[in-house]
Amino acid sequence: MTQALDEIKIGGMGASRKRVEDSRFIRGKGNYTDDIHLPGMLHMEILRSPLAHARIIKIDASRAWDIPGVHLVLTGDMMATRNLAWMPTLSYDTQAVLATDKVRFQGQEVACVIADDPYIAKDACEAIDVEYEPLPVVVNPQAAAAEDAPVIRDDKENQDGNLIYNWEVGDAEGTDRAFEEADLVSRLQLHYPRSHPSPIECCGSIADFNRSTSKLTVYMTTQAPHIIRAAVALVAELPEHMIRIISPDIGGGFGNKVPIYPGYVCSILASILLERPVKWIEDKTGNLISTGFARDVYLDGELALRRDGKILGMRMRTLADHGAFFADAQPSKFKIGLMHSTFGCYDVPVAHLAARGMYTNKAPGGVAYRCSFRVTEAMFFQERMMHAAANDLGMDQAEFRRINLVRDEQFPHRTPFGFLLDSGQYKACLDLGLKAVGYEDFLRQKEEARKKGRLLGIGISTMSEPLGAGNSREYDILGIKMFDSAELRVHMTGKALLRTGARGQGQGHETTWGQIVAHELGIPADDVTVEEGDTDTAPFGMGTYASRSTPVAGAAIAMVCRKVRAKARKLAAHLLEVSEEDIEWELGRFYVRSAPDRGVTIQECAMAAYSNMPDGLEPGLENNAYYDPPNLTWPFACYIVTVEVDPETGVWDVLNMVAVDDCGVRINPMIVEGQIMGGLTEAYAMSNMQFITFDADGNCIGANYMDYMLPTAWETPGFELHGEIVTPSPHHPIGAKGVGECAAVGGPAAFVNAVMDAIAGTGVRNIDMPLLPDRVWEAITERHDVSGAPPVRSDG
Repeated sequence: MTQALDEIKIGGMGASRKRVEDSRFIRGKGNYTDDIHLPGMLHMEILRSPLAHARIIKIDASRAWDIPGVHLVLTGDMMATRNLAWMPTLSYDTQAVLATDKVRFQGQEVACVIADDPYIAKDACEAIDVEYEPLPVVVNPQAAAAEDAPVIRDDKENQDGNLIYNWEVGDAEGTDRAFEEADLVSRLQLHYPRSHPSPIECCGSIADFNRSTSKLTVYMTTQAPHIIRAAVALVAELPEHMIRIISPDIGGGFGNKVPIYPGYVCSILASILLERPVKWIEDKTGNLISTGFARDVYLDGELALRRDGKILGMRMRTLADHGAFFADAQPSKFKIGLMHSTFGCYDVPVAHLAARGMYTNKAPGGVAYRCSFRVTEAMFFQERMMHAAANDLGMDQAEFRRINLVRDEQFPHRTPFGFLLDSGQYKACLDLGLKAVGYEDFLRQKEEARKKGRLLGIGISTMSEPLGAGNSREYDILGIKMFDSAELRVHMTGKALLRTGARGQGQGHETTWGQIVAHELGIPADDVTVEEGDTDTAPFGMGTYASRSTPVAGAAIAMVCRKVRAKARKLAAHLLEVSEEDIEWELGRFYVRSAPDRGVTIQECAMAAYSNMPDGLEPGLENNAYYDPPNLTWPFACYIVTVEVDPETGVWDVLNMVAVDDCGVRINPMIVEGQIMGGLTEAYAMSNMQFITFDADGNCIGANYMDYMLPTAWETPGFELHGEIVTPSPHHPIGAKGVGECAAVGGPAAFVNAVMDAIAGTGVRNIDMPLLPDRVWEAITERHDVSGAPPVRSDG
């Protein structure tokens, strides 16, 4: 107890330490890409296509060149002369940097202008004349698969259609047998609509090529600086050690800032050609219309059921809309990410998944928007299927889940798709959530309200998300294994400098990383400085996305601390004049086993590392660690929502929202709760209001915040959070599992299930997100499912 109290006092594990980053952010002292100004810097703007599919007949940039202040106009043909018209994607496809033959989505980059200021550059873009020949447009994968569909990627050899991949996983024959033995088969078809991470800060870069040193420095909004450096080295044909990527403060990423965007490549080439720094800062419309989207997948599922509620098998078919280029950010071997993590928390004997991916005339998608590579879609499918199946059985929603959840004694649990769940107390979390929401009492209220014409509903979502993709046996991106790293240097005064290969964008790395050091070494968290995002100083790492921070980078920090502590033990033995075997450790202090009062602090050991080393021991107290996780971590969550639906308008209001998250050991409970609240807010937005779609001509509807709505404090409901249940991960060094994405992953289904429960008497099985009032009203009055799949009418 004394040690635990001391640890809280020094800001270690379990301390709700205030975020140290916020001291500069709330004062407007953050250092973002657009805050950086270099001597002689020029500005770049991009000309985007107004059409979704068209042949480029001619580009006339002569008027742009004539505008005073214009230094360079880049087109696809100019890029092609330097072999830079196309670039590789993270999924082994190719993507146009600037269009040469044709444009393939509205908003695609066609040309760019570099000028003295962004206003001149923008005016010059408007002076470029582009002659287009419109081509037929497809905006959903079903149309793309039709025999008469235009071939979107006619630039690719042997591409005679729009199919990207067919991919299967699981036991097809065993699943077929399970369905033959089933008493009942429950079916459901869903569309998880295209959504956008929409960070506060858009993408941007400042490329600065120094001809005298041949050094390229790029300041940019990237969540993965080292991966970007490797990609730039390949594309720009520069040696990797002559490229420095600096990722300053990032105004939110959510996966949007993982890919390589054409703007980055163009600014780099422009700087090389002009030998001056070139800044490109994207505007909001450009960000919404062209940068990495997420979701946009059609889900068709079946559950084989026994009458008593036991699931015998699961069958899932997916059809994914990848847009014009297959640019998903995901591990190389999984064509549709970790979609096969679905039904991981349920004891399902056998399952099969078949996935197809198609090209369409839309911006490339597939970013891991606050999820571990398609896990959001997997869990949405799972919990919508569970809701429908319980209704088909005439069984209580909670009881159906309780019957099928993996039991405590079954861990570690192998799923039918081969994942290994590490630990959990799933039923305890469900029971806590039901108690907190007053489940039985609400069911009575719901029936009483229905007699009076009021529609109340309750929705449950229980899910376990795989986090920390990284074990090198299975996970890589472009062949690079998904480990992560940390470097720790303890100065002679006992203060410490920690550098990691991760890159925070709002999660609180600078705060929590110091807490791990405090936990492992007893150095107060305030005495730890954290640096990330500079490839010249940070150890190589895969960056931050897919909730890899704590499961992988956090583990690397713990491991490097233990390496440092091992050396400090040798120093302690020297200072105390005993053998190393006689030394014991408690938080911040080594002592002699037989004489506990004789001890030295970690700070005294640090001083000795530079002033009083034993013979044969190198000076200094520092080390590095590369952590290759043995398995994914599997946090569990139970989200329960109660709503009331107005049958006259289709408007629905959240009455209560209870969240129970078991994310293993919590480093900073306050930050954990902030992450959950943020994720639930995004989940509510996805289910209720965020609408990004396309009309038949490929026009993006949702390219501004009049159409693509973000929830404010006025719309966002309150959340009741519970973190009482803690099941440490058995293979993580500090037992942490991660939590940054869970609420955004599991939350949407809870909101949707609650609305579907409220209108259960209509016979409607599904309303596609977002559950806009007109869709809910249509479902109630017309008594049929309502699809939100494009194309939509754009004539009002």
